[in-house]
Amino acid sequence: MKKLYSLIFSLALLFTFSLPTAAVTTSAQSAVLINADTLRVIYEHNMKTRLPMASTTKIMTGLLLAEQNTPQKTVTVTREMIAVEGSSMGLKAGDTVSYKDLLYGLMLASGNDAANSIAISLCGSTDEFAKLMNNKAKQIGLKNTNFVTPSGLDDENHYTTAYDLAILTACALKNDEFLKVVSTKSAKLEYSGGYVNNHNKLLKIYDGAIGVKTGFTKRSGRCLVSAAKRGNVTLIAVTLNDKNDWHDHKNLLDFGFQNSREESVSFTLPSHVRVANSNNELCIKANPIVCALSLQDDLTYDVNLPSFLFAPIKKGDKVGEVVVYCNGKSIAISNITAENSVYITEKENQIFKILNTYLNLIRSF
Repeated sequence: MKKLYSLIFSLALLFTFSLPTAAVTTSAQSAVLINADTLRVIYEHNMKTRLPMASTTKIMTGLLLAEQNTPQKTVTVTREMIAVEGSSMGLKAGDTVSYKDLLYGLMLASGNDAANSIAISLCGSTDEFAKLMNNKAKQIGLKNTNFVTPSGLDDENHYTTAYDLAILTACALKNDEFLKVVSTKSAKLEYSGGYVNNHNKLLKIYDGAIGVKTGFTKRSGRCLVSAAKRGNVTLIAVTLNDKNDWHDHKNLLDFGFQNSREESVSFTLPSHVRVANSNNELCIKANPIVCALSLQDDLTYDVNLPSFLFAPIKKGDKVGEVVVYCNGKSIAISNITAENSVYITEKENQIFKILNTYLNLIRSF
């Protein structure tokens, strides 16, 4: 059973939320603000202009490491791994360092030595790791991004857009290990006993900030990707080549939260469902979902139930699902579960066995 239900919100409901009073502005060459769950663009300026990204590159490098899900695995640092200019977490040839420490050194201290160590450990070389980065970029739909290095050092073929960086960050924040690391202000490293401090000062000065990465080279200018969460609303802001990025990100995030809302979505379901091989009916339910939305977002949902349900069904069993869409994109799923148990009655069981035997005979010919 599948039916599309539109959620129509009354004008009275809409007017309970404050409407935008003025568009936010930035000093950035390129900028974007999105809702991390719906991916809706709330603000943008040249968001699809290809530009260098500096150390915001490390969002992809960190995600690929976090996805290994082996934080205690260790790497013996080689001279090749640390033969890189720029910022460093302080690795030396011969050090034994865990993936966990590398991730903290990469995302907090912005260590280019950590980036190279990750790349060579996972793929054997930085060139092969760049292929992995670009494959991941295609997989998640980044259409204007190309990676050459794991650290973000300048290269004319190493570029992205503010929009692609926002989409990448939305993907990365779904990884629990990545989120834990980028939201940490300071961490003690196991391999050295020393500390690394997060360069992202929004963690200290902005309410709800949860990361994620700074970046700078002479060619790229100041680059910043930030994320913040209040209630169930998570926003991601990106600026590229922005001399006033801390101030601009505070304004972008404030603007986003002022023009976002939370909506609790309840679902209309059949009160009872017949079960093919039982004379008892099944009661079903799907828990409401709280969605983080912009004021203009349109919600719809599909109720997906099979044409026939068969006993035995135990209370709490999943029997279908409700898929919630925002502006046509799937953003959440609520399982449809049984509220009571349904067992096969003797009469229906005999009929079912006869039909099953008959069908098996037909298949044998």
